[in-house]
Amino acid sequence: MAKKKEKNGSKSVYGPGPKEQQVESHTLAVLVDNEPGVLARVIGLFSGRGYNIESLTVAEVDHEQNLSRITIVSIGTPIDIEQIKNQLERLVPVHSVFDLTVEGPHVERELALVKVISSGDKRIEALRIADIFRARVVDSSLESFIFEVTGTSEKIEAFIELMRPLGLANIGRTGVAAMMRGPVVLGKIGVK
Repeated sequence: MAKKKEKNGSKSVYGPGPKEQQVESHTLAVLVDNEPGVLARVIGLFSGRGYNIESLTVAEVDHEQNLSRITIVSIGTPIDIEQIKNQLERLVPVHSVFDLTVEGPHVERELALVKVISSGDKRIEALRIADIFRARVVDSSLESFIFEVTGTSEKIEAFIELMRPLGLANIGRTGVAAMMRGPVVLGKIGVK
């Protein structure tokens, strides 16, 4: 007598199947040559394989060695993230790829500029909330404020949601910048 296979909840002795794996957010730090077209190649790797980029920042980090650091936040299964890392490491202008999420404790920060247009009690409430979030007023007029808020993506999201009913008009976000805690160094910035 043949056993019926369970459609839902069946477990494999080889581990979870693709549909059973958890989708996770990972922060990747990629050290690359600072030259034209490198960012396009890195982004092309993601889009060509159907991976989404949640956050992207890039800047030169070593002028003498002509190196830039790209910080990417992407979401996928552990297998997807591993494939992304392996494919990034094969690109010619890439020097190193670090998955900060699995490397150990790290700090992530983002900066946002948030414009609020309001008057009266809503204006006062916007200032009160900004003070709680330690947001700075970087521009002010009789009708509007531009707040600068720095912190985790979650903190920025919370600030934006609280500003929405108070006259939120515009948002500019930098994306995540991240670094390992303690004496751990990723890459050889400044070392020849």
